[in-house]
Amino acid sequence: MNPPEGVPDAGDASRAAPLRNANFRALLGYRIFTILSYQIVAVTAGWTIYAQTGNPWMLGLIGLAEVLPYFCVAPFAGYLVDHLPRRKLGMAAAAGLAVTPLLLALLTSELVTGSVWLLYLPIMLTGMVRAFLGPVYNALFARVLPRDQFVRGASLGSIVFQSAMVLGPAIGGLLIKPLGVPGVFVLAAVLALLVIGCLARMGVTEPPQKLQREPVFASIAEGARFVFGHQILLAALALDMFAVLFGGAISLAPAFIHDVLHYGPEGLGILRSAPALGSVAMGIWLARNPVQRNAGRFLLAAVAGFGLCMIGFGLSTAFWLSAFFLLLSGMCDGVSVVMRSTIMQLSTPDHMRGRVSSINGLFVGSSNEIGAFYMGSMARLLGLVPAVVVGGCMTIAVVATTAFKAPRLRRLDLRELT
Repeated sequence: MNPPEGVPDAGDASRAAPLRNANFRALLGYRIFTILSYQIVAVTAGWTIYAQTGNPWMLGLIGLAEVLPYFCVAPFAGYLVDHLPRRKLGMAAAAGLAVTPLLLALLTSELVTGSVWLLYLPIMLTGMVRAFLGPVYNALFARVLPRDQFVRGASLGSIVFQSAMVLGPAIGGLLIKPLGVPGVFVLAAVLALLVIGCLARMGVTEPPQKLQREPVFASIAEGARFVFGHQILLAALALDMFAVLFGGAISLAPAFIHDVLHYGPEGLGILRSAPALGSVAMGIWLARNPVQRNAGRFLLAAVAGFGLCMIGFGLSTAFWLSAFFLLLSGMCDGVSVVMRSTIMQLSTPDHMRGRVSSINGLFVGSSNEIGAFYMGSMARLLGLVPAVVVGGCMTIAVVATTAFKAPRLRRLDLRELT
């Protein structure tokens, strides 16, 4: 019997097998357009706020404004993803993602004059919407691919994710001058609306909905117990979280461009894109050469390398050398992204994917914003360069601690996960 339309033969183990799946291709479209929209907003908002204030701490407040609503909404978002139609939730989140840049376009236009603090209000909405994007993606991922294609699918998903991370900041930085800040925000809104079309194309079968749903907080607690009781998954999430928290130098890129490297907005786009370009290169390599044996050691070495790259970036005063260190950091981070995603997909029961993905978001997704606030605060206390160097050293210390405290992660072979 032939497989259903859009779904490849589960026995197809070729490198391109996931891309033969029409539903998986639509899911990749969902991912790339959400990240493009979000990254264009991030780089444009950061440039606008720093240009008006000249204060790196204000860049840190961007992360804080986003992460606080994210923390409040994420646990409930995971519960909803596990209990409601996932595609419809994704469409609603995409509509919300389009509202943020439209509000920012209005606030930065000549029609409205007000305090720079007003720009943080739409950013708070972004945090609420983002709480749904990751859980929807991870839940649908497991519905469109057979289990034996998870590793390659995760690598391809990482390539698409990081490609959007390259293109988003580059588009935002390059178009600020010709389109103006409001015009760039409108473009981001259009990209967010394209997500709805990608989800509408998917023919994935939703899991049966439970007739009797668990109490909300009991259901959320069940997901938390699963994560905190799984040493390998917990260690992988914690490693990534603290690495991004202490090594999030990219959030200070607008300040480095203005005060250290002396480039314009196009330089900011290059710096913001460089880590993602490195991650794309690593994702392509991992898609062709998936890591199974010694996966834990590979992960730990990559995060340590990420910390060293942050130290190099902080000490550099040459633009292209700084971009090179960020490129290398992205290659190291690409390993972490693929390994963590694969561990989560292989370890999580299908009925808990929304909640576990939300907890993953609390660990990893929010760490970018908390890291931005941390780096902005440290830059205010220590200065730009010392803040980044200290953060890189802290990242290396986190790797050493994780290797000691989580021996199962250190000895991890992905083939042993059930």
